[in-house]
Amino acid sequence: MSRSVSPHSPTSLPQPHPKRWWALGVLGLAQLMILLDSTIVNVALPSLQSELHMSDGDRPWVVTACTVAFGGLLLLAGRLADHLGRKRVFTAGLLGFAVASAAAGAAPTAQALFAARAVQGAFAALLAASALALVATTFTDPRERRRAIAVFGALGGAGASLGVVLGGALTQ
Repeated sequence: MSRSVSPHSPTSLPQPHPKRWWALGVLGLAQLMILLDSTIVNVALPSLQSELHMSDGDRPWVVTACTVAFGGLLLLAGRLADHLGRKRVFTAGLLGFAVASAAAGAAPTAQALFAARAVQGAFAALLAASALALVATTFTDPRERRRAIAVFGALGGAGASLGVVLGGALTQ
């Protein structure tokens, strides 16, 4: 004899949120923004060097400051997202990344640029870790989750590709 499950019974699975694909778009755009920024900076390094009167030895620190902060804080950022709330950490990461990006763009000296890039890397870690966690927890169906992670990754790859084009256009 088959037993029907009432939609209100505790054994029924929760229905996925109807706006989860819109959320994926926002999360994917955040990932795109992180990779876009990294690529644009790499392309713009020669222009930054001459504009801020950096030595050849200082030039790698523009990239390294962000990369070290990002890589060093990524695991901690994931832990913070788990404990403080993924949406809250995502929002903080997004706002902090935007402010740090503006500070880096307006940096009057190489040292100010290095500091802004380090802060940008820290907030990028918050943003990336919470965005991926939100994708994984928003899409509970394994088939949808695979598709969502593929879209998320593709948007990140698009950011890296688009960054080369935009970086070249900005430095012209």
